[in-house]
Amino acid sequence: MLKRTLTALLLIPPVVYLIGWSPEWLFLLGLATAVILALREYFALCRAMGYKVFSWVGYVAGVALCVAQTLPRYTGLFVVVHVLLALLLLIPTLALRRSTDFREYLTTTALTLFGILYVGLALSCLATIRFAPDSLGYVWMVRGRTGQPPTGSQPILLLFLVLWAGDICAYLVGRSMGRRPFFARISPRKTWEGALAGLAGSILVAWGFAHWFWKTADPKTVMLIAAWIAIAGQVGDMVESAIKRGANQKDSGTLLPGHGGFLDRIDSLLFGAPALWLAMFVVGSLT
Repeated sequence: MLKRTLTALLLIPPVVYLIGWSPEWLFLLGLATAVILALREYFALCRAMGYKVFSWVGYVAGVALCVAQTLPRYTGLFVVVHVLLALLLLIPTLALRRSTDFREYLTTTALTLFGILYVGLALSCLATIRFAPDSLGYVWMVRGRTGQPPTGSQPILLLFLVLWAGDICAYLVGRSMGRRPFFARISPRKTWEGALAGLAGSILVAWGFAHWFWKTADPKTVMLIAAWIAIAGQVGDMVESAIKRGANQKDSGTLLPGHGGFLDRIDSLLFGAPALWLAMFVVGSLT
């Protein structure tokens, strides 16, 4: 518990600065590093299951998706679609050349593509949210369509606060009061009590964020989006647990003392970030 707390205290300040106030080049550098670290652990889990993957293709593609998400600001083109189509052509072609046992062809192709989508595309959504909220229809972010223009730092800080609050509340309540398993087949330690406490903590933090910090946004909309993010984050946690169980691993790695691997720390973010992107797009299109 001490290692877990110390690691969190050391990491939270630089992460908050990076996601909320850093320049674009530094944000992209941090995002690219996160993509590579997470993919490295994902590919290691695949190998632990006995499957082959194209790791170097995954690293390059994941970073390319992060950069592509920022290009519409300068080119007006939605480059991500082009990158994904190129990957759909490239990876099956590489698998044809590299596969010695064609019983591995489909799994190698599918696992590499899934890793790029699961990690690279998911984290790349952070670049759009942080630097191009106008592309998501940001009018809804200003109450009454008045006030200062919103910045991407507000929704992205909301995202991280909601996920952190959910993780902390779920961990504390689940550990002390949890009785009924949430999904015992995948993660026996997760309970309904912890899941509901995590959801409640996320919504409460979102209300406080909208009330005291993001005063131009409609608190009800922010809380609804927070609930959506929190549920998506819990699903992301379960998905990563299922992958680890398939690899017969307790943690995805040992990078963070007290927390396990890097993928263990961002599992909820991998579903939470696309969930926020989708919510901003949908709500923005309705306003």
